[in-house]
Amino acid sequence: MLRRLSFIALMCAFGLHAFAVSPTEKRLEAQKNSQHLVYIGNEQTVDTAAVRDMISNFYIDQFRSFQDPLAPYFMLMSKSGNLAMGIGGAVRMRGWYDWNGAMSNSAFIPNLISIPNDPTRDHWFGTTPSGTAIFARVFGHSSKVGLYQAYIEAKFSGYGNRDFKLSKAYFSVGDWTVGYAPSTYTDPMAAPPTVDSQGPNALMNYTNVLIRWMHTFKKGIVVAASVESPNGSIPAVDGKYTGCSDFMPNVAGFVQYQWNGGLQHVRLSGVMRGLEYRDLVQSRNHKVIGWGVHLSTVFRPVDPLTVYGGVNYGKGVSDMVQDLQNSPMDLLGDAGTPGKMYAPRSFGWYAALQYHFAPNVFSTIMFSEERFLPKHAPVMENYTYKYGLYGAANIFWEIHPRCQIGLEYNIGKRMDIDHQHKCADRVSLMGQFSF
Repeated sequence: MLRRLSFIALMCAFGLHAFAVSPTEKRLEAQKNSQHLVYIGNEQTVDTAAVRDMISNFYIDQFRSFQDPLAPYFMLMSKSGNLAMGIGGAVRMRGWYDWNGAMSNSAFIPNLISIPNDPTRDHWFGTTPSGTAIFARVFGHSSKVGLYQAYIEAKFSGYGNRDFKLSKAYFSVGDWTVGYAPSTYTDPMAAPPTVDSQGPNALMNYTNVLIRWMHTFKKGIVVAASVESPNGSIPAVDGKYTGCSDFMPNVAGFVQYQWNGGLQHVRLSGVMRGLEYRDLVQSRNHKVIGWGVHLSTVFRPVDPLTVYGGVNYGKGVSDMVQDLQNSPMDLLGDAGTPGKMYAPRSFGWYAALQYHFAPNVFSTIMFSEERFLPKHAPVMENYTYKYGLYGAANIFWEIHPRCQIGLEYNIGKRMDIDHQHKCADRVSLMGQFSF
């Protein structure tokens, strides 16, 4: 394991003799300037600076991640410059090779490492166009309500049945957002860039139907609160217990301090949720309150270097964490009392360093850990996961502001409660074009 992690460090460190640049603003400026605007009416009546400022809303978005498509290449602009519409997307292709054990998913998920080892899946060469997306966005500015927008995005899942699934669908007016959007408990901007579609296993990454209020105060303070569709995941054991329908929405919020126009921030998020199960032994229903806290950040200590990080802790929020989303473990059976369930704890963290060799060439190294912390081994649920480790090192080259390729090495480890463990390795390549 140490030898592999040293290889990750070596991948990230090579070329650090390159000249220092101020990369983020240059990359954003290049992407914004690559757009072609089609004006409805007389172009000379439009304030160009105001137009560019409105377009920047695509890039400085608290809930936009590296995996999301860029702003559309072509945009329609109203005569006054107060309303714009764009249709765009991304064509994304990934290929990978697994060895020392293969995943059962195109994403690199430590929880899916097979224990004991499956001799029929010791290695895997695969490709997928999953993540290829298309979206439409209308946004504008009104003197009465400020900024407003409507957004819809859908993605292809890849081979097999080639599902085309809705990713986001929401509208915003001023400080209010309504629709299917990233949860307020998540922080997509603080997610490090990866070729892998999943990213660090301790990352909070999920989408909900919600109503959110978010306001930016003076001196860089941002406050948000939301009510969101519940998404509890509870196991069932015949004759013992089973999950009930949801009885309350999730309630989430955050407080954030930001600077540099919102490109850097520190955020503290929280969530509370209601979970209900039926005790089949006593023939009674019980309600349990789950909760979680999440501290995350993205900042640049010096111009070529960007730091990403996050820490999460909670009870009954397992399905909100990347590495624990594949199993219904928000509640577990209590071994001491047949029919009773409780909310298990979980804890995770991730950290990443990104270095720009030039405005269009950058590399990221990261490490992540997620731990599942039940009171005792969940024997009846047949779930043995104790913790997972995730490491990655990559390099990206933006051949053009709209065209990008990336190479990445991943290493993962799964440890079970009975101390059985297994590692897996992957190297992957990605190419994408945004339009």
